[in-house]
Parts: sequence; structure tokens; C-alpha cells
Amino acid sequence: MSANPKKISIVDVARRAKVSITTVSRVLNKFPTVNKDIAARVQEAIVSLKFKPNPTAQRLAKGGANTAVGFVIPGFPGIFHSFYAVELMRGIGHGCETLRLDLIFHITDGHNPLKSNYAGGLIFADIIENRSQVEEALSQGIPCLVINHMVKDLDVSYIAVDNVKGGAMAAEYLISLGHKRIATVTGNIQTQAGIDRLEGFQKALMKKDIAFDPKYVFKGDYSRRSARTAGERFFALDHPPTAVFAASDDMALEIISVAMEHGIKVPEDISVVGFDDNPAGLFGPVSLTTIKQPLFAMGQEAVEVLYDIMQGKQEGLPAGQAGLVRKVLAPELIVRESCGAPSS
Repeated sequence: MSANPKKISIVDVARRAKVSITTVSRVLNKFPTVNKDIAARVQEAIVSLKFKPNPTAQRLAKGGANTAVGFVIPGFPGIFHSFYAVELMRGIGHGCETLRLDLIFHITDGHNPLKSNYAGGLIFADIIENRSQVEEALSQGIPCLVINHMVKDLDVSYIAVDNVKGGAMAAEYLISLGHKRIATVTGNIQTQAGIDRLEGFQKALMKKDIAFDPKYVFKGDYSRRSARTAGERFFALDHPPTAVFAASDDMALEIISVAMEHGIKVPEDISVVGFDDNPAGLFGPVSLTTIKQPLFAMGQEAVEVLYDIMQGKQEGLPAGQAGLVRKVLAPELIVRESCGAPSS
């Protein structure tokens, strides 16, 4: 008995037309923003391959059931003033606008059950005390995607940043300038990002045979308050650090403020590196050297990937059952004015 012929999928169409899956979807759904030449190329591929669109995709595009994306983010102090949260919301919002999806925003404490029937798919921003919510959504067959957290022990897609590499990049840059007494203010070590940035930082020091001295490590929580406490402690040491890596730009900017209050010049007396590439770092007394993480791009791509999962893009699979997508984005060192060679 002969095997069933291979079912043509949207992936095959995209490959033949040499465009993204999202572009094929937009052509199928008659989005007016698609370039005419690209649309013609996609249509040619559809005809040649005799591709039959997934009915779920058509229902999504026409405003049928489950055209909303739910964005679930753990609540934390100052969330609406957080560059991290705002950039993710901007990216996800832009992705939803492009694909004509509604966006429903849910701040969670990690314990209350989610009312998931309001959305065709869910994007979880990190997993902080709300793993059970992700597990419950998966058990119900709801398309899910996690951002800013590499989840390797659940069958769920994710898009994250290589935070280990980011922490290492910060340390390596400071070491290249000649620093050896390098302190760090960590992120919240309940978060994967906080743990990974510290790990990368520590590995970079060890690689260069520089001691990882506990007195130069302060466990922060991404807030200015924790950075102020860290700065006061560092600058009171008999041998204060000549450089500080803070796991967020907010903390790095507070370290600079504390230094200036103590008459410590940046970067003449101390170098400071942050993490995020928050525009606020451009407008202080010294522009901030930082590790850029592509938050907006991560949010936008999360919507595009989730949308494809909602459509069941892979051959022979129903909506919500597409294969896992696991992507890690690279951070980037942005050199500005807040770092220099040590003065002593």
C-alpha cells in the first residue's frame, strides 16, 4: 500500500516564494499592505503547489473566534514605568496591529487561574511563580509561547535573549579596559535572566583568572532602590571596585547617581555598564554603556510565531499543534561614555 502523498503546507509555499510564513498568511488573508510583486509570487506558489489554506487561518483573519492574543506578565512594582515591560508591550502591540489581532493584557500574581477562553493564544512574559498557569494552558491545548525565558522542560515555544552571553560581554569589556576589581548588582535571582547574567559575568572573570569576590556582589532586583543600597555598600569598602556591571540600566543609572553624590567621577574613578539599552541612559550626566537586548523585536516576533502556531502551520497538524519554535536572540554591546581605564 502506497504512503499518503505529502500534504502541502504554508511552509512549502513560503519556501517556494522565498518569503516568510507570515507574508504568505498576509497574502492569503488579503492584507492590503503586502507588496504587489511579492503577493504575485506567493499566489504563483499557491497555484503551482495546489496549496489549500488552513480553514482556521481564514477564520482568524476574518474576525472569527479566537482572534485575540493574551499577554500575561507577572506583576512587579513599577511595571508601568519599566522600560522592559513597555518595550515588550510595544513590540507585541505592533505585532498584533500588523496581523489584525486584538490584544488582551493580563497582569498576574502567579496564583490566580487564567480565563483563557478569551484568546486564541497566550504569550507569557517570563515565568515567575506562574509556571502552573503555563502548564494549565498547555493541558487545555491553548497555543502558547514564552518570552524572556528558555523553558526546556515543557513542550512550549519560546523566544529569549542569551543573557549568559550578555553578562559575559559586560565583564569582558571591562576586563579589556584593564579593570580587575569589578563589582556587579544582579537582577532578581528568582528570574532566569538574573541568574544567567550573573553566570555569564562570573564565567568571564574566571576565564581571565580574576577573583569572583563576594564583597563585590550585591543581589539586586532590577530596581533603583536596590542599586542605591549596593552603591553605598561598594563605595564604603576599603578597596572599592573600579567598575560595576548592573543587570539593568535603571540600576546602572542609580549607581552613577550614588557615585556622583560621593564625589566619585564616572568614568575617571569608576566605570559602569548597564543592561537593556534604555533611552534614559543617553540623557544623564554621562551616557551609559550598556548591553542591548532586543525587547521590541522579541515581542513582535512572539506574536508572529504564536499566530503561526494558532493556525497549525505545519503539515498535517491541526490549529494549535504546530511544532515547537525555540529561538535565542543575541545581545549587543553598546559603548558610550560611562567606561574607561581604571585610574588605580
